[in-house]
Amino acid sequence: MARNTGSSSGSTPAASSSGSSAAAAAAVAAAAAAASNAKQKQRSPRFSLSSNLILDKWKTMIGCVCLAIASYFGYLGYLETRVNTPFDHQKMVVHAGLEQPDRYWGSYRPLTYFGMKTRDPHSLVMGLMWYTPSNLGPGGQGIRHWCEQGDKLDSYGWTHHDGRSFGVQEIQDLPFELKTSFVKYPEGKQYGGDWTARISVRNTTRAWDKSISLIWYVALDERTNGHIKYVSDDKSPEPGVYGEAQGLGEFQVRFHAVKGKILHKSYLSTVAPSLAKLKDTLFSHFRAFADKRGNRFIGLPGEIVSQNGLPSSNPEPNFIAIQITAEVDFTLDITYQSTSGFSLGESIPKPPTGRAYQDSLQAKIAQFEQRFEDRFQLKQKGHSPEEVRFARNAFSNLLGGIGYFYGSSRVQSVYTKNPVPYWKAPLYTAVPSRSFFPRGFLWDEGFHGLLISAWDVDIELDIICHWFDLLNVEGWIPREQILGVEALAKVPEEFVTQRNSNANPPTFFLTLKKLLTSHRAELSQNGRLATLERLYPRVQAWFNWFNTTQKGEVMGTYLWRGRNATTMRELNPKSLSSGLDDYPRASHPTDKERHLDLRCWIALAAGVMAELSTLLGKDDAKYYETASYLTDNVRLNRLHLAPYSEQYADWGLHTDQVKLKRPPSMAPQQQQRHHHQHYQLPEMRRVTGEAPTYQFVDSAFGYVSLFPLLLEQLDHDSPYLTKLLNDLRDPQQLWTNYGLRSLSKSSPLYMQRNTEHDPPYWRGPIWININYLAAKALHHYGKIDGPNAALARQIYAELRDNLVGNILRQYRRSGYLWEQYDDTTGEGKGCNPFTGWTATVVLLMAEQF
Repeated sequence: MARNTGSSSGSTPAASSSGSSAAAAAAVAAAAAAASNAKQKQRSPRFSLSSNLILDKWKTMIGCVCLAIASYFGYLGYLETRVNTPFDHQKMVVHAGLEQPDRYWGSYRPLTYFGMKTRDPHSLVMGLMWYTPSNLGPGGQGIRHWCEQGDKLDSYGWTHHDGRSFGVQEIQDLPFELKTSFVKYPEGKQYGGDWTARISVRNTTRAWDKSISLIWYVALDERTNGHIKYVSDDKSPEPGVYGEAQGLGEFQVRFHAVKGKILHKSYLSTVAPSLAKLKDTLFSHFRAFADKRGNRFIGLPGEIVSQNGLPSSNPEPNFIAIQITAEVDFTLDITYQSTSGFSLGESIPKPPTGRAYQDSLQAKIAQFEQRFEDRFQLKQKGHSPEEVRFARNAFSNLLGGIGYFYGSSRVQSVYTKNPVPYWKAPLYTAVPSRSFFPRGFLWDEGFHGLLISAWDVDIELDIICHWFDLLNVEGWIPREQILGVEALAKVPEEFVTQRNSNANPPTFFLTLKKLLTSHRAELSQNGRLATLERLYPRVQAWFNWFNTTQKGEVMGTYLWRGRNATTMRELNPKSLSSGLDDYPRASHPTDKERHLDLRCWIALAAGVMAELSTLLGKDDAKYYETASYLTDNVRLNRLHLAPYSEQYADWGLHTDQVKLKRPPSMAPQQQQRHHHQHYQLPEMRRVTGEAPTYQFVDSAFGYVSLFPLLLEQLDHDSPYLTKLLNDLRDPQQLWTNYGLRSLSKSSPLYMQRNTEHDPPYWRGPIWININYLAAKALHHYGKIDGPNAALARQIYAELRDNLVGNILRQYRRSGYLWEQYDDTTGEGKGCNPFTGWTATVVLLMAEQF
């Protein structure tokens, strides 16, 4: 056993040496492998940690990117909604509807010749239509309803209206004269009380027309919560329209023939598609009738509850019209009686008719005429009875043109792809023209307020409250308010959308300034200061919006946004936002422009903000500083005084060498080929004769050039004020015997069309709002001792006489106040009646500035 072991160990010495090396190698390899594994185990955690960090970073980056994208789109969404988001503060209108019963009912439908409604967003409406049977034409031609220039009435308008309780109107529709009036009786009744309206017709000529058809209707707004029905003569001793509505309770409308003979009476009770289609609905239901003697009449068929000729799913009528054809002279009283709030069997007071109504109306007229004299003192100033009557008519037409509207504007911002609706809101406002502009206009309303505040501070404050409830979160108010289906029906589609980059002159600062100066004592009474407290943050936001969105590239400069820099149709691109439309500006719009009038408006606004802040105990320093900066004449002259002409002007990229030219038409052979078609000449386009350069636009001396004077921002002893006074008195520039023309006769664009379709608008004609400001400023400078006082007083007296005299002459000639006046003949131009800012002639007559 031992030998085997010894033999085995000694027989292979070489083999033993070789195995030893292999084992060592194996051991080294094993050690190396173990070391390698150990190193791998040591490295693995570090590698895993690094990978996780990188992954986490990527996740964080992706999350941040996603968050940024979400934030971006969220911010865009936020920007999109700002244009139609209301200003976040206490509402201005805190007492509305029946909370002010004395102004609940009124003639708040200025677009109709005569209409009544309440200050309720979804009020039922009533109104008058009339026609002469012999003049009734196709499509309802000859039916009078909405105020239309195409009706060519000889005249119409309120002769007395106090804005609260009554009104009297005369309408000349030859051969007939119609008088409409109403008196309200709010005492002792709920829902605003009762009222009586009277319609009187007489023949003023010997024309053969002896009969007239009067139509009085009651209609429900599509959202009116209520119902109406007609109770005919054979069913009740007191026929008429009976109904009930939210905001009115139960009511009755009845008809009383006071004078004259009724020839035929009929009615229509049906469903009208909208308030904008009442006349069309009525005409579509006209029928021919014959009485027992064979006399034929046009009348209405009674109950026709259908829509577009088809049975209605809703059998309740929303439109009832009563037609009375009568021999003239004829007088009809219409009574509205509120019957709610009385117990069964209790006697319900009725509104007066006949002689009792006439007596109450005469008492109202006498009170109005005395109050008018107390406020404006025209007789005391030596005005004739005819002149006083004219002034009363002008003033009454402004008050009688106050309407109550409800709806939403259509607005757009750069962040909204398409127009979006504004929020629904009411608007209590005067209108510039019942025929052509029967809706609210922002810069017109500031001028209206100068006259309304002189009569009734509370009405004016209420109007201001309604307008400033339309302020959005950005501090912007749409410049034109097209609210409700009736207002929308009067506006061409291209003018409906309002853009939030576009301003309008902030003329409410004129009204506020007048309230703060002429009516300061009244503001401290009856809670009016509380109204100003609520107004302050809104008017502050409005001012900030102007001062930021309309500022120019150079400090202290401003420009009206919204001019079209790419159009080739316009001789000089319009600045609609300025209110002066086609008044010549720099020929090539850029963001470098400086608009003189806007700078002056903002300077005025800053001064009024300072006064209002002082009155209310707010921080006023920044506003006084801004006003001082913007009215500093050295800075003004550096930015807006043209050195060669020494006239104030805009500045921008401009050339006078522009004209409208028609592009070459087709070659003769092409025209022959198109002869069988209606060949239309290409539209005229603007051609520029020389490259524009940045310069003062002093070739356009006119209303814009006067703004430092108009808003009383020139130093009273300035030599440039002297030059301005002499220039405006120059007949070759702005002076006429009828008022100041809008653009100098020496301007290249004087009376030039802006397109081949657009006649000159602010390029020569005389506008009364700017002339009022001119007279006011001249009166101001005439009271300050200095080198310009005597000249200012002289020009003021001449200008005032020219304006009042011509407006009165044109009223005598035409029966109307006009939108503008011809600078060569003085004749009224544009639309009529324009009893918005043209009615400031009353303030000129009264010398109340």
